[in-house]
Amino acid sequence: MTAKEIAIGVQGMTCAACSARVEKALKKQEGVIDASVNLLAQKANIEFDEGKINIDELVNTIEKTGYEVPLEQKTLLIEGMTCAACSTRVEKVLNKVEGVVNANVNLSTNKAVVQFPSGTIEDDILIKAVDKAGYKAEVELERDVDKEKEMREKEIKSLKTSFIISAVLSIPLFAAMFFHMAGQENILTNGYFQLLLATPVQFIIGSRFYKGAYKSLRGGGANMDVLVSMGTSAAYLYSVYNLLTGVHEFYFESSAVIITLILLGKTFEAIAKGRTSEAIKKLMGLQPETARVIRDGVEKDLPIEKVEIGDIIVVRPGERVPVDGTITEGNSSIDESMITGESIPIDKSVGDEVIGATINKFGSFKFRATKIGKDTVLSQIVKMVEDAQGSKAPVQRLADKISGIFVPTVISIAALTLLAFYLIQGNANTGLINAVSVLVIACPCALGLATPTAIMVGTGKGAENGILIKSGEHLERAHEMNTIVFDKTGTITKGEPEVTDIITNKSMDRDELLRIAATVERTSEHPLGQAIVRKAEEELLKITEPEIFEAIPGKGLKAVFEDKEIYIGNRKLMEEAKVKIGNEEGELSHLEEEGKTAMIVAIDGIITGIIAVADKIKESSKEAIQRLKQDGLEVYMITGDNERTANAIAKQVGITNVLADVLPENKAEVIENIKSKGKKVGMVGDGINDAPALVSADVGFAIGTGTDVAMEAADITLMRGDLMSIVTAIRLSHRTMKTIRQNLFWAFFYNSVGIPFAVLGFLNPMIAGGAMAFSSVSVVTNSLRLRKFK
Repeated sequence: MTAKEIAIGVQGMTCAACSARVEKALKKQEGVIDASVNLLAQKANIEFDEGKINIDELVNTIEKTGYEVPLEQKTLLIEGMTCAACSTRVEKVLNKVEGVVNANVNLSTNKAVVQFPSGTIEDDILIKAVDKAGYKAEVELERDVDKEKEMREKEIKSLKTSFIISAVLSIPLFAAMFFHMAGQENILTNGYFQLLLATPVQFIIGSRFYKGAYKSLRGGGANMDVLVSMGTSAAYLYSVYNLLTGVHEFYFESSAVIITLILLGKTFEAIAKGRTSEAIKKLMGLQPETARVIRDGVEKDLPIEKVEIGDIIVVRPGERVPVDGTITEGNSSIDESMITGESIPIDKSVGDEVIGATINKFGSFKFRATKIGKDTVLSQIVKMVEDAQGSKAPVQRLADKISGIFVPTVISIAALTLLAFYLIQGNANTGLINAVSVLVIACPCALGLATPTAIMVGTGKGAENGILIKSGEHLERAHEMNTIVFDKTGTITKGEPEVTDIITNKSMDRDELLRIAATVERTSEHPLGQAIVRKAEEELLKITEPEIFEAIPGKGLKAVFEDKEIYIGNRKLMEEAKVKIGNEEGELSHLEEEGKTAMIVAIDGIITGIIAVADKIKESSKEAIQRLKQDGLEVYMITGDNERTANAIAKQVGITNVLADVLPENKAEVIENIKSKGKKVGMVGDGINDAPALVSADVGFAIGTGTDVAMEAADITLMRGDLMSIVTAIRLSHRTMKTIRQNLFWAFFYNSVGIPFAVLGFLNPMIAGGAMAFSSVSVVTNSLRLRKFK
């Protein structure tokens, strides 16, 4: 019996009955020796026999009981990957580890993101799996930009040094080829002299390829290093054989120059790959290192790590805000462009929130720290961008499949080339050279870098413009989208309604109606209700509290105040309360045609007045909608307003597809209905009631000025409330996908044309080596063009 202990995370337990239920279910399973479930820690500690039950079955048992096992995510730094075949191999090995739900390996960042049920897999299991595949791995604890930069610079320095030494030794060999062709014999054409120059290039400078090939083969796969070491070794060993048997035909220059050119390509590739993550480095570099904190009545400059929640921090003009918080004293204008992409500084005063890393332009102020460390907006943005950069787009699947079988296929083609020339022409010499060309022209690197480099630059560019894209998949979906649905309040409009009209019948004067309505609406959180309260406060009316209060979603509210039964809301509410709308119908219609929301006030079953509220349209809404229509998208507006009001607002911004009278709980259903017509739907919203619809849509866009729930549910978050960000996000997705398609086309085209040319002998091995080296550089360089996107 092999007993093992693990602690699996369990979500959704609310009481002792829950934990007892999970415990009972686990203990019933054959192979479970003991199980104890801790309600407070939300964990199940299980001792089990690995021979009788596995981790997946334990997780299934917990989930069948009705609770959730949250997914844990680990990022591994992988060392030794050189091409797409390597990343595909590592990904395959990690996905085979028992309990792993998903593993994504990114060749551009040399990282693996592994997801598994919380507590089921220890770090060393993942590290051993990678080690067995022939690579090194370590768990990334905290992102250290300086360490990453240091590692990249070290890699570039090593490649540069190797290239220079290799070039110095290869140039005389390259020159010897021309002397030999001209029939001139000298020291350079001497076989032993060439052997002396080629050997260090082959076995000292080229040792990285041999090591990489050995590790890859030991792990059961084959990568670019296998192709390079096989091709150059064949040319080198054949030359040694000819030298020893007295045949004056050498290919030392081919093996040496191939290694030199590949090292040059790898150097350029390493430099270019470093540039793809510049957006993250810029974001992380914004965080100030110190904060001026008031402790015991004294101002002290403390390292940012020592700031605690609740600390009062002083910020002077020109300084960066150290962490997130709320202003307690003073006022200022703050430049938030690095977070939101909004260039105009925003005025802030007591009670307003400030974001860490933004720049204080003018006044001095004090604020209370509310979020520090990983919880700050900047840290959340960095994490979201990192996650997106480590993700894959569905378009990459084909490239991954090909990468997995690429190297063995190329080796087979090379072997068949050698055999064919030997059997058909009786010419092993030509066959060998063509086979070497086949081995060194084939490049799985370009395939592996095509998608991740474009996604890294695209998501980074989005972050610079205040557009946070959760993953490569959402970027691809945004590109496929042909329909977009906008919520009205807070999205098309500012979400700050104002009272425009107060109409009363003769039984009550204007101020009394406003006082009663504001008192009833005081406990409501609805923006329309808040507008009425603000109006009453401006006019200095005395507002108290209602005795009984009940909100009726999508219709209005009911309350008891001063022994009167009061209803405030729309026609539906009046129908429900059996209040007749008589002469007021004409007034209601007129207000609604003007795009105003008319709220009927009924006291003790009789209508006493109408209060109209209008929400201003955002300055950019009309232009953004116009551009989306020009880009071929079908635009809808969804709102709880009645049809007249909704149509009036839609007309102002140029929307013809209006979905009115939609209750919050029905928004997701409406989105599903549009999707059922075969449309790829994007949904834009900002409120809690938009979250289900954002999840239902193919792509959910959350306006970042809205709620955290909407941002959590969305696939793309816009840090600005400006709808032009939607246009930018969609155009960025189109541009990124276009770049990915270009990259994949060139990677496939290069290999599908290069390999046949090499087979037929139209490519010298050195030209093949150069072409191979620069194919991946061209892919990364093409992705870097995205940085110019405006």
